[in-house]
Amino acid sequence: MIIDCHTHVLPPQVKSNCSQYTSWDKAFNAIYSGDKVKIATAEDLIESMDRDEVDVSVIVNYQWTTHDFCALTNDYILESVAKYPKRLIGLCAVSSYTDDASLKEIERCACGGIRGVGELRPDTLGIDYTKENIIKPFVDIIKKHKLIVSTHSTEPVGHLYPGKGKATPDLLLNFVSHFTELPVVCAHWGGGLPFYALMPEVKHALESVYFDTAISPYLYKPEIYQSVSKIVGVEKILFGSDFPVIGQAKVYNEIKDADLKKEDKEKILYGNVKRLLGI
Repeated sequence: MIIDCHTHVLPPQVKSNCSQYTSWDKAFNAIYSGDKVKIATAEDLIESMDRDEVDVSVIVNYQWTTHDFCALTNDYILESVAKYPKRLIGLCAVSSYTDDASLKEIERCACGGIRGVGELRPDTLGIDYTKENIIKPFVDIIKKHKLIVSTHSTEPVGHLYPGKGKATPDLLLNFVSHFTELPVVCAHWGGGLPFYALMPEVKHALESVYFDTAISPYLYKPEIYQSVSKIVGVEKILFGSDFPVIGQAKVYNEIKDADLKKEDKEKILYGNVKRLLGI
């Protein structure tokens, strides 16, 4: 079995008229204004899953800057999950952690079957996450519906790429500390956050935190699987591709080729996320 915990889809009208939406939403413009951007619909994702023998994919939305674009893409994810209930699982997007419209949007999506919120961008809102009460209403809704949280993550070093941002390990650590009772998935290996778990206080703070492998071949050498397994445990690693930016098979084949025990590869490819989502 293979479960991809990090994929992206957008509505067909967005794929066919991308330029219209780059002027509508700043976050969309930052990622999709280039000439070589890849946009997939739910049908494109299902086609990829069938070709690459992926059983289930989690559709991760994005922290768009406008509420209307969040609602538009959330609706499409809800429709896609309803159309392919045995193949797709969805996370919703919100543009804020504090305004009423965003909080109500999480409620709406949770009632519609959404399993989590993300891919959040803790670096974009200018919030001081050391102040406990700022996002308490947001955290309370997450806990109420037993949702997971997914965050974008950024390496503080290395090459630049569209949408990289500044969600670096120090900021992520402050952010995830609010979700100690519920799981958080830090995408892209947490921007290197697992390596700081060699510090005892950081390891304690990461007790409920997982790390996905989205776009790993573009960021790290394959040895990262052994390194992170040794530091935080293989139970914390989830296979994620970041489709359509990269082919699903390219990432899971790297996991299959990793210098890990067979049972550890199975945990990464499906076992850990099955446990996380109760699949």
